[in-house]
Order: sequence, then C-alpha cells, then structure tokens
Amino acid sequence: MGNDSTTPGNWAFRNSRGRIIFDLNPRVFISATALIALFVLTSLVFLDDFSRSVNALQAWIANQSGWFFVLTVNLILGYLLFLMVWPYGGIRLGGSGAKPEFSRPAWFAMLFSAGMGIGLMFYSVAEPMYHLANPPHGAEPGTTAAYKDAIKTTFLHWGLHAWGVYTLTGLALAYFAFNRGQPLSIRGIFQPLLGERIHGFWGHLIDVLATVATLFGVATSLGLGVTQVNGGLNHLFGLPVEPGVQIALIVAITAVATLSVVLGLDKGIKRLSVLNMLLAGCLLLYVLLIGPTLFVLNGFVENLGLYLNDFFYLGFWNETYTQGHWQNGWTVFFWGWWIAWSPFVGMFIARISYGRTVREFVAFVLLVSTLLTFVWLSVFGDSAMYVELAGPGGLIEAVQHDLASSLFVFLEMLPSASGFGTLPAVILTAVGTLATLVIISFFVTSSDSGSLVIDIITAGGHPNPPVLQRIYWATAEGVVAAILLVGGGLTALQTAAISAGLPFAVLVLLMMVSLHRALAEDFNRMPAPNRQEPVRRGQS
Repeated sequence: MGNDSTTPGNWAFRNSRGRIIFDLNPRVFISATALIALFVLTSLVFLDDFSRSVNALQAWIANQSGWFFVLTVNLILGYLLFLMVWPYGGIRLGGSGAKPEFSRPAWFAMLFSAGMGIGLMFYSVAEPMYHLANPPHGAEPGTTAAYKDAIKTTFLHWGLHAWGVYTLTGLALAYFAFNRGQPLSIRGIFQPLLGERIHGFWGHLIDVLATVATLFGVATSLGLGVTQVNGGLNHLFGLPVEPGVQIALIVAITAVATLSVVLGLDKGIKRLSVLNMLLAGCLLLYVLLIGPTLFVLNGFVENLGLYLNDFFYLGFWNETYTQGHWQNGWTVFFWGWWIAWSPFVGMFIARISYGRTVREFVAFVLLVSTLLTFVWLSVFGDSAMYVELAGPGGLIEAVQHDLASSLFVFLEMLPSASGFGTLPAVILTAVGTLATLVIISFFVTSSDSGSLVIDIITAGGHPNPPVLQRIYWATAEGVVAAILLVGGGLTALQTAAISAGLPFAVLVLLMMVSLHRALAEDFNRMPAPNRQEPVRRGQS
C-alpha cells in the first residue's frame, strides 16, 4: 500500500510488478462494505422481524412524506424545463472546446439502457393490467374510462417526472466534474454549499449513502430480473422455478456483466447497450406488427393527449380528499424508487456525457428518453389491453397470478387476439426466447453500469478505477442478490431501497440549489457577447 494514488486521500495497493490493483477511498469503501454486510446478515438472521420493521418504515414514509415526494419531483421537472429555455442551456459540459466521447446513438443507447431497460420489461404489460383491474381515479373496472385511467397513470410513473430525477442528478454530476474540476462523485455537487467540507465527514457520508443505495438497487433489480428470466424459461421450456435455478442464473449473468465491466465503457458497456437496444427494437417491432397495429398507433397519439391533458392533475394528485392509500403503493413507491436510484443512473449518464451542452443533455435524457418510453408502453400496454378488450381475455388473471411470467403469457395470447390465429409453436418459442434475451441483456447492462458507478464513488471519483475493483463490486452485487433471494429478503431489500429515497429527496433538492448557483456564477463570468464556457475539462 502507498500514498501515491492519483486521487487525493485514496489508498493505492500495488502488485509485485508495481501496477496499481486497488485505488480506493478507504472511509467510503470500508464503511459501505460494512453497512452492506451488516444489512445482509441482519436480514438473514432476523428475517421476519427485520422485514416487518422495514415494511413499517416504508409505510410510515409513504403516509407521512408522500406530499414531499410529489412536490420534489415537480420542482425538479420545473427547473429542468427552465434550463431548456434559459441561456445557461448553451453551456457545454467540459468547456466550449469539449468534444463528445460517444456518438449520439451510442450515448443514447447507454443512458436509456441504464435508466429504464429492465423495469420496462417487467412492468410494461403488468402495470396497465393492474390499473385496469383497480383504476386509481374512480373509474369502473373494465370500462373505457378504466382503460384510459390505466395508461395515463402508467405514463405518469414512467414519464417526465421519472426521467427528470435522473436528468438533474446526471447533469449536476457532469457539470461539477467536467466544468469545476470536482471528483466524479456525489459529494462534488455540494461544493458551493459545503465548501471544503465535501472532503471531510459530510462528503464521506454522502458517498457512503450513494454507494449503499446503488448496490441495494442493483441487487434488487438482479433478483427481480432473475425471477422474470426463470419464469420465462419455465413457461417456454419447463425449467423449474426454484432458488437453485435462480442462483445459477445470477452466477451466469453476473459473469457476463463482470466481463463487460472489465472490458470498459467503449468495448464492453457501449457494445452491450447498443446490442440490447437492437434486440429490444426487434421485440417491439414484432409486437407492433403482429399485434393490433392500428389500435396501437391510434392509442399512442391518444395516450399522449390523455397524459398531457391531465398532466398537472396527475402530477400533483395526493389523494387528499378521498383519503385513499392507493398512491402509497404506486406513485409514492415509484418516486422513492427513482430518487433512490438517481446516484446510480445519474452517475453513469454523467460519465458518458462529456462534451454535450446543458440543453442537449436535458433534451435527450429528459424529453427523448420519455418519448421512447411512451412508445414502448403504448406498444406493449395498449396491445395487452387489446387482448383483454377484444381478445379472449384472461391476461389480468395471468398478471395477478404470476407477474414474472405475465410478459410471456401476453406474447403467447397476442397473435390469436389480433386475428392471426395460433402461430406455430416454433415461432412462439423463438419470440419468447428473444424476450428472454432482451431481459438478460438489460439485466447485464444494469449490473455492469451499476458496478462501474459504485466503483467510481468508492474510488473517490476516479473515472477509470482499476479492473480488480470493478470485479469486486460486480461480484458483490451478484452475491448480495443471491443471498437475499435464498433468504427471502428481496421484499425487505426493495422496501429498504425505496425508503432510501426520502433522504435522497432532500439531497436532490439541495443538488438543484447548488447546480443553479454554480451555473449562475460561471455564466456571469463568461466573456460577452457569446458567453462561452472556458475550456476546463477537469476529470472525465
């Protein structure tokens, strides 16, 4: 071990050849590892009591702080739209001479895959079906009003508010790293508010919370993703749904994710992201063409209108006058989930966004990503509702019976509901296999992106930490997911990850204040008349 790390305050460990194999911030790395290990051990040893306590905490947060989550996501979205039209939008991340590291298609493929991929595969059919059976805004189940209620509510949860949280966090991280020379770490965002204290206790605490939330979020995603893959393989090939199979799947997929992380951004994560976007595009095209194409196209246009028409009502709705609790299990859940995941997704998006202007960053991460999300939800969600509306029905029951395999049941029912009759078994199996590959590819992308982000945070903001550290965190994600899956702790883990959204909601609001102060200061220092940002790359 030595003190010759390239990052101040880090410990550097060298091998016998003198090459650095570990380069880490000891306070963040050790503290985060200890907290993660303590959480896992506690959840396994005291599983029942621990689960009840965590669930009670989540219920308390939802009941007492739902209004705060709703207000937070709306303030974030309003500020981002302000940046789109304000002169600050012309500032370039990295300085006026900065050039993007990736092409726009590759950049967008990576940011979208990290942001929504596996979640959209899991919920694009299931969520509209749930809302169709239990409309949140008072419609009669199964009526036309219920169909409209279901799709616009799903749009709310996956639309501008969700992407807004990621956009703000990513933009703040990128700006302070590339334009102000701060480490590519959550703590660096708070330099205008905390000053040099970001290098002390408060900075370490912020990064530890970001690391723990990110690893739990990714591990939960791995667990949920594996149950869906296992459900699909059971539906297609009769593979049993059991912990042993799921652990084997975690090991295999974690191995692929580890390889992708080792290869790095350009050779690994970028290529895999482009591949899973292509696979997802093929699946989307199949559903659009085999399904009720005209119904979906009409539905997409009408869905946008429904969403925009009720945008403010949906966005600010709090169940104040109905005194219901539906929102706690859905809307507040999603707002807490997106906020808890914002260190992971925001950090990854920041890492790949050098050279973009503020306006371009917001336009693509917020608006283009939301539009593509709505395309996906319309194709799958409207097709699923068509199966229920004009087809044989039964999809709602399939979703309620087994969420993990409901996507595959939908793909099997779609051709006959759309008038194609029963397709040959080989075609249905091929489509189901394609869906499984899309899930796995998004699954791997989430894992390798999360590993890279955790590695950067625990390395004190080093943008390219040693490979061995990447392997450590990729393996840790798989191990945590496997242990909690066997111990039955995924529900508690997911609830804990959501609960982490409350402190992060406060941090995200402070991020917004800090970012605005930095943008205003730097913009006012720029030379007239063009006010171009001076080249100051910082760390990329």
